[in-house]
Amino acid sequence: MTPPKNDKRTITAWAFFDWANSAYALVITVAVFPGYFLELTNDTVNVFGMHISDSTLYAWSIAFAYLVIAALSPILSGIADYGGKKKSFLRFFTTLGALACISLVFFTGMPTLWVGVSGFILATIGFAGGIVFYNAFLPLIATEDRYDDVSAKGFSYGFIGSVILLIINLIVIMKYDWFGFPDSLHAVPTAFVMVGLWWLGFAQIPLRRLPEDILIKTQENLLKKGYQELVKVWRTIGKDRNTQAFLVAFFCYNAGVQAVLFMASTFAEKELHFSSSDLIILVLLLQIVAIGGAWASAKLSGKKGNKFSIMLMLAIWTGICITGYFVQTGLDFYLLAVAVGTVMGGIQSLSRATYAKFLPENTPDTASFFSFYDVMDKVSTVTGTFVFGFVEQLTGGMRNSVATLAVFFVISLLVLAFVTVRRMRTSGIPVS
Repeated sequence: MTPPKNDKRTITAWAFFDWANSAYALVITVAVFPGYFLELTNDTVNVFGMHISDSTLYAWSIAFAYLVIAALSPILSGIADYGGKKKSFLRFFTTLGALACISLVFFTGMPTLWVGVSGFILATIGFAGGIVFYNAFLPLIATEDRYDDVSAKGFSYGFIGSVILLIINLIVIMKYDWFGFPDSLHAVPTAFVMVGLWWLGFAQIPLRRLPEDILIKTQENLLKKGYQELVKVWRTIGKDRNTQAFLVAFFCYNAGVQAVLFMASTFAEKELHFSSSDLIILVLLLQIVAIGGAWASAKLSGKKGNKFSIMLMLAIWTGICITGYFVQTGLDFYLLAVAVGTVMGGIQSLSRATYAKFLPENTPDTASFFSFYDVMDKVSTVTGTFVFGFVEQLTGGMRNSVATLAVFFVISLLVLAFVTVRRMRTSGIPVS
């Protein structure tokens, strides 16, 4: 039996998916793997005859992974809605990501660079692929007036769970001799195994509790039907310029947000010479601040509205990028990380909740509608990380890349100024 909306146990189980997969986003892509990757690889890497920096290869690996999932997720989402396979795809991408993450334990240096790059790309595809189906459950488990709070709960669970595992990995890496490792570098691969098991294990909670797939028996081609579902959604969005404008604004600012989050550690390692332990402490600080930031953004949006809250955070993000160009010391960067943490969770949480308010009332095609949001998320991530790597490759410095990201936030501020965001569809009164 499908649980009623706003059921506390179902919402908590849904939030545990964030608890499970955010460990990969934090521990691997932000805290541990970037420094480990740069440590094991040469400063310049030959890729298909092209000589690029190792940090550019890392940025473009992220871009490639998100490009793949951006191409796949619209069709998969259409199939999920028409064929009733939301939970099936959620399980598939979770398993793919967790196992690929564990495979990174076999990346030990330049001879196994292909293992590191392919394992990282597959794990990132698994992580990103599950997000669209996870997001699609939000309108199924909560009423519109609860979107902000439920979305914030998911992000907060993700921050808390990932911080717990990050602390455990920090202990293993810093106190490597306690665990029989010769140095901290050899202790790092334990994080790959722990994250994979954590991800796969805790994901079983939502996979058991969330509404079951309603399988539709049909002899028709599901790929064709998936495409037709997307066409239907695109036509709906095409009639609503307000939704279109929000997606454009989201595309621009998300490109900047994701590039900052993915590349912050490589910036600290290459420009400020942070050690692996320093990077983990930095990310730990960022995540702790982000827990409060996600809840604060939900409270702010309740008083001032989503649009005001997002625009305020975009102004802060613009200042972060400009300041990042001039940062010189580790202390400066720690202070900057506090600012990032304050708006990091908030803007992601409110973006998801805000888009949910643009969905047609009582639509059954939640995965297809969220696929457009997801495509904007993935393609903007590709754009942001590619531009970051391209500017570094072109100018030879990551500071120029950081400054360039400010342009994304300024554009999104201008576009968002013309968007109207409804607080509650039931009130019938649009609120900016």
